[in-house]
Amino acid sequence: MFTAKTAENGGDFIGLNPIHALNPSQPKQASPYSPSSREWLNIIYTDITAVPEFEECGSLQKQYKSEAFQAELSALRGTDWVDYEAVTKLKLCALRDMFDTLVNAKSNRLKELDAYVTEKGAALQQQAAYDALRFKFLEEDQNAWGWPAWPQEFQSFNSEGTQQWCEKNKQEILFWCYCQWVTEAQLAEADKLAQSLGMSLGLYRDLAVGVGKGASDVWANHDLYCEQISIGAPPDVLGPLGQSWGLPPWSPDQLFKAGYQPFIDLLQANMSYCGALRIDHVMALLRLWWVPEGETADSGAYIYYNVYDMLNILALESTRNQCLVIGEDLGTVPEGMDTLLQEAGVYSYKVFFFEQAPDGGFISPDHYIQQAMATLSTHDIATIKGYWHCDDLYLGKELGLYPDQAVFERLLSDRVRAKQQILNSLHGHQSIPDDQYHDANTTGMDKQLNFQLQQHLASGSASLLSLQLEDFLEMDQPVNVPGTSDEYRNWQRKLSHNLEALFADEDILSLLNKVTEARSR
Repeated sequence: MFTAKTAENGGDFIGLNPIHALNPSQPKQASPYSPSSREWLNIIYTDITAVPEFEECGSLQKQYKSEAFQAELSALRGTDWVDYEAVTKLKLCALRDMFDTLVNAKSNRLKELDAYVTEKGAALQQQAAYDALRFKFLEEDQNAWGWPAWPQEFQSFNSEGTQQWCEKNKQEILFWCYCQWVTEAQLAEADKLAQSLGMSLGLYRDLAVGVGKGASDVWANHDLYCEQISIGAPPDVLGPLGQSWGLPPWSPDQLFKAGYQPFIDLLQANMSYCGALRIDHVMALLRLWWVPEGETADSGAYIYYNVYDMLNILALESTRNQCLVIGEDLGTVPEGMDTLLQEAGVYSYKVFFFEQAPDGGFISPDHYIQQAMATLSTHDIATIKGYWHCDDLYLGKELGLYPDQAVFERLLSDRVRAKQQILNSLHGHQSIPDDQYHDANTTGMDKQLNFQLQQHLASGSASLLSLQLEDFLEMDQPVNVPGTSDEYRNWQRKLSHNLEALFADEDILSLLNKVTEARSR
């Protein structure tokens, strides 16, 4: 429904956050930017009712149609925050019932699954084995959160202990292969639908900058990772304390020795079933901020990769897979990196709230380079309404993200000045009424100003425009607060309205029509 409605209202692509594999055994670890594997998929996105085995499984059909089950579904759908534990439990139970149905039926689809397993080879076996073992060890010990907390003989995929266990538990591993198979099939169907509707890009996927320390990718490829290091970011305006993300980096030396095959495999996996790929923190092609384990982020240093090799491979795979590339080039961008990316055909990432001139004024979207995707906000910053009312700054203060009151006061003062500059720019381009919105201190973010700000950006020169559903709905709560884990319920906030209500809203439909007109000009 969403894809069809997006195409119907002028959309040419749907941007996704990373859909990388997480940890089904620990569903509260919901950040798509700290995955278990960047090559495999998050199986919890599977639409259970669209899997062929769903209709063939009598016990599952009976359960699904029961009043108790429907009541449970309604309760989960009615919450303001995603209950990942309950959702994952329901979906895994259904997937196991459907897998048993498939195995017992011994139909052609079982042969198709076997062919898929053969085609995907050792990489799929590694992911399936890891998911299976996580459940095994967590059932035995609730502190066995990942391979670093397992018995020594299981801390690597290639260890004798792991291989013996895999040999004895082939059916369990096949179940986890089945989960990847049905999820990938649905992703392929979504991409095919987008193409059939005439969307120029269809889906655009997002590649996270790394994996968590307890990830299956690390477990299966220890030699490739520097496991006593965490990548992050040095202190800056967005994060005055710096950031350490808990993601071990690839070793530049080992990557070179492997002929960059891990990078090639990663790109090929993520350029499948989409028309574009956004690369999070694209500066990683050149350098990463390495923080030694146990140290604070400001104790880190930049470690460099061979950017020319990385960009050449990226360009080659982009061409092979017919997949446009967008690089998230925000934050501290080293001198000359923008030129390298542009020459390699990588699209820049223009976030309106960050596009300020040296005098503090906001750069006109008319002056953005064409080879770019423009957006107002992202998953890492406030919504339009939250930004305008400084909700993100007050939340950051509440969560202890600023070293002292002086930093908070400076950020607040900077924000008020930025808001005034935005109003000045909007008036200068006749994007808002002459008789309204002159004083940032007395101007609140209402629907009219919100929508006109989106239209203002849409009239710019960037080839691609990305707008967020929460801004259509005038939401103020962020989906994610960088630099936090347990302090805020990251990645759990739902949209305030379902998609049916969103596309039935006449004001939103009018906005989409005006945005489409602006883009066509």
